[in-house]
Amino acid sequence: MAKGADVAEEHTGVGRQRGSLPWPRPRRIATLSVHTSPLHQPGTGDAGGMNVYILEVSRRLAEANVEVEIFTRTTSGDLPPVVEVAPGVHVRHVMAGPLEGLTKEELPGQLCAFTAGVLRAEAARPPGHYDLIHSHYWLSGQVGWLAKDRWGVPLVHTAHTLAKVKNAQLAVGDRPEPKARVIGEEQVVAEADRLVANTRVEARDLIDRYDAEPTRVAVVEPGVDLERFRPVAGDRDAATIAARVRLGLPTRGHLVAFVGRIQPLKAPDVLIRAIAALRARDAELAGEVAVVICGGPSGTGLDRPTALMELAASLGVADRVHFLPPRTGAELPLLYQAADLVAVPSYNESFGLVALEAQACGTPVVAAAVGGLVTAVRDQVSGVLVRGHDPADWAGTLARLLPDRVRREQLSVGAARHARNFSWHRTAAGLLAVYGEAIADHRAGLTAALTSSCC
Repeated sequence: MAKGADVAEEHTGVGRQRGSLPWPRPRRIATLSVHTSPLHQPGTGDAGGMNVYILEVSRRLAEANVEVEIFTRTTSGDLPPVVEVAPGVHVRHVMAGPLEGLTKEELPGQLCAFTAGVLRAEAARPPGHYDLIHSHYWLSGQVGWLAKDRWGVPLVHTAHTLAKVKNAQLAVGDRPEPKARVIGEEQVVAEADRLVANTRVEARDLIDRYDAEPTRVAVVEPGVDLERFRPVAGDRDAATIAARVRLGLPTRGHLVAFVGRIQPLKAPDVLIRAIAALRARDAELAGEVAVVICGGPSGTGLDRPTALMELAASLGVADRVHFLPPRTGAELPLLYQAADLVAVPSYNESFGLVALEAQACGTPVVAAAVGGLVTAVRDQVSGVLVRGHDPADWAGTLARLLPDRVRREQLSVGAARHARNFSWHRTAAGLLAVYGEAIADHRAGLTAALTSSCC
């Protein structure tokens, strides 16, 4: 048995809140998000689920009387130095490199400048202003590693994605993550006081692939805004048609939606190929199916922004595929409501917030059985997990589900019920428990060091 197989079961952030244990609570947290801002629109560039995670968790922490200051890189001259996004939550923009045109792969060269901006901001405060650092993604972990030693506070780190896992599940034609990132992640794993994994699968990856100390790994599952994403009240058929009209989508037939960044890792091409395979299998059914791709180019997808359109044309299904830019506000839940199914064919997901958002709206999900998706989707209850990325297998799943209204309604009920197990308040509570443990251990270490030096 792998050494992390049982540990991951025991160490869950929510589960650690045993009764009324007196964990210390931080007053202020410095949250680090170097490469993408929570103010950016998810679904394009480098903005995605991590942006949503940071913003939603910060709001819930602030509601629990914990102030959060989010440090991110300045990417526009129009941005003020500090933006208040909610009471108790501020985004601080740090100058580090050119405002535009800098890719995520080029950011390691700006970590020194970013770190200097973070340290200077803290230096302008009274000593002991921050009680804890929470870094997101390995670039931020590198900054947090230095800041924790400088400030004398614990570092909690969330990876969100891991290079070794991505490289082991690489999409066809995608570029592997560089060795420099692997080394950087290994360093952060070794230095962080606590590592927060989104699922038990990720916890095992940290322990087995990165040699993380099991007692420092905690599982805290992400959540969903259950007020914003919720099932339609009343006539769902009427609401579905109304949503399609508002979005300019076909009102008749079946609709399968993909929501996310357009890049090989997310595998929207698998869905397009599946529709072509469905046409070869059942032309009549395929003629009743429309696919919606909602998102913008990202990562290696920027190399050929029109690749999906070209693929659809080459496969003869361009008439069945509709492209939408990323959606904000009320239009994102509207898109989930417009769809009969939401497809998440990713090669890897640390969790899969899109799957959770769709299910919260009562829309079943067809997802690849990888990473966090096996937690985000309850197979045969809230959706269907597909083993692998063979378009024929995906076509077969669509062929079984789309004509079977009764089965889809069963999954719809199960999807909404499953999503109710997740909320951002629950996530924040789990993080507070992890923060408390990190602070308590840090203080105990300081006491032990002082005792040892005195004696």
